[in-house]
Amino acid sequence: MNTILIADDNPQLLNILKTSAEKEGYKVILAEDGETALEAFHTNNPNIILLDVMMPKLDGFQVCREIRKESDVPIIMITARGEDFEKIMGLEIGADDYIVKPFSPGEVMARVKAVMRRIEKTDDITDRILTVENLQINLADYSVTVASVPVALTKRETDMLWTLAKGRNRAYSRESLLDMLWGYDYYGDPRTVDSHIKRLRSKLDAVEHKTWEIRTIRNVGYKFEVLHEK
Repeated sequence: MNTILIADDNPQLLNILKTSAEKEGYKVILAEDGETALEAFHTNNPNIILLDVMMPKLDGFQVCREIRKESDVPIIMITARGEDFEKIMGLEIGADDYIVKPFSPGEVMARVKAVMRRIEKTDDITDRILTVENLQINLADYSVTVASVPVALTKRETDMLWTLAKGRNRAYSRESLLDMLWGYDYYGDPRTVDSHIKRLRSKLDAVEHKTWEIRTIRNVGYKFEVLHEK
């Protein structure tokens, strides 16, 4: 049974979402503030998290940042205002999706199921190793090295790097990357891809790689470009 952590400071909303999640077969953990949410994450190791932005003690952004330091668990942010800066902030710090209040419990569960289906697909990847120039990606243990130096990436970042490097010198649109990595039924914003690319580049750039780069293709998306083939 999958476990879902739902964090919101509205007890009525918590109960509504709890009932909907239990109907879908989830074990439900509830939290009414950010500190409790973080404690519940460490104690229960949930499979997915619904995280309200505006909560006492620690807000949703703070909780998301802390979780992303150690886990790639899917996080769907809940925002009351739906303003662009909140959506962008959530994606920038590692959220997988966001949903704006007011919403129907059915909509929330549809988002949850879409994310979980994508996780199940990527969990089924067989053992593979890809080497491009001084980059090596091993999907057997989700390890990545650049010039033999280990680079700590999340599972999702590794999948994205594999996809781009496997199709090196081919441009991928944001929408195609969403389809391949998140699934065709994913409800998220294409800016999710931008946020993951930004974090991926930051980690890869810690080690020198003069012969390849992840390029932004204006009005299209991204490609892994080999600058010098041996």
